[in-house]
Amino acid sequence: MAAVSSTVDRRGAQNQTMSTKPAHILIFSGKRKSGKDYITDKLYERIGSDESVIIKLSGPIKTHWAKTSNLDIDQLLGDGAYKEKYRLEMVKWGEETRKKDYGYFCRAAIEMYNAEDKPIWIVSDARRKTDIQWFLDNFGEICKTVRISSSETVRRKRGWNFTQGIDDMETECDLDGVNNWNLHLRNETENVEDILDKILELIN
Repeated sequence: MAAVSSTVDRRGAQNQTMSTKPAHILIFSGKRKSGKDYITDKLYERIGSDESVIIKLSGPIKTHWAKTSNLDIDQLLGDGAYKEKYRLEMVKWGEETRKKDYGYFCRAAIEMYNAEDKPIWIVSDARRKTDIQWFLDNFGEICKTVRISSSETVRRKRGWNFTQGIDDMETECDLDGVNNWNLHLRNETENVEDILDKILELIN
């Protein structure tokens, strides 16, 4: 079993310390249909918009790539042929960008969601070890990692089916072997109040 360590192979990445530091950063990860988005939405409601912000690391990818490649962002965000035409190029661009600078999309997401003035950051979709590592490198002990897990039976009831090229790729599997979460929670029902209480214990 692996752990996210204090150092990674940065492959030339630029590690820029953020000038703004919140009081707490909660970093969530989980498989598709594990319920992590539902939980982070409910957590945001519980804490309130004055004190917290949800940061989606996937948010800036299409926006930044569209600007970089001078493409139509509205069509890229849709489900039509335009997005499919450029999907492979976008994936390659994203991977190349991470290889050069593993924190590129983390910083971009913080800026995109105007997180700087909020004391609690809820990072809802960490997918790679380097996602977590960037926050640890820049913010240290104020970061708490939370893994949300659900059985395949429950995930199927929520609409999940194994899809080759998605569920067997790095975005779904890179964190499978990590074993040093601050909190690892099973989410098998739609009643998440006990889960929220346990998460809030991390920051209270």
